[in-house]
Amino acid sequence: MPTHPFPVVSPGRMRDAEQPRLQVDGLVLRAWTHDDAGAVLEAFSDPAIQRWHRRTMTTLDEAVDWIDQWPARWRAETDACWAVTDAGTGEVLGRASLRDIHLTEGLAQITYWILPDARGREAAVRAAQETTRWAFEDIGLHRVELHHSTYNTASCLVADKAGFAYEGTLRSALLHADGWHDMEVHARINEPVRDRRA
Repeated sequence: MPTHPFPVVSPGRMRDAEQPRLQVDGLVLRAWTHDDAGAVLEAFSDPAIQRWHRRTMTTLDEAVDWIDQWPARWRAETDACWAVTDAGTGEVLGRASLRDIHLTEGLAQITYWILPDARGREAAVRAAQETTRWAFEDIGLHRVELHHSTYNTASCLVADKAGFAYEGTLRSALLHADGWHDMEVHARINEPVRDRRA
């Protein structure tokens, strides 16, 4: 297969390194382990997470299978997924991930969910900001998108607080259990900070 003539990020940037442990304002983002299977099962049993992520899970074995997919996706440089945990207790609060990573194009899409007991603490906002910082500063991506249903007002609030600018709406773009949903697109661009005094 021919190589990209001017890749934004050269292949190998992810697979040649271990998935990093990220820390930000009371949170630790780390790779998933089998010990997290109970939290994953709880998440995908939650009606709100089921509604927006279109997945159900009924057994710990299914949760382990879900956890086991991420190292291969990291090595393939297509996805990176972190358990979002409390820095003090180690409790799993949720998930943050970069999906559909295209290193040569410099693009990715961010996704997240937060367990019911951890909502209202802006964990999703902090995790989204830190994951995006890593994508820009450590990997060198140019653009990170965030998509959510127009009915998902909580995710829209996260997007705004995390600095993702609204860009438009994709009509009838994703099929959920209750039908086709329009999807709002937000994005952040990796641009140098300009001195506002200039």
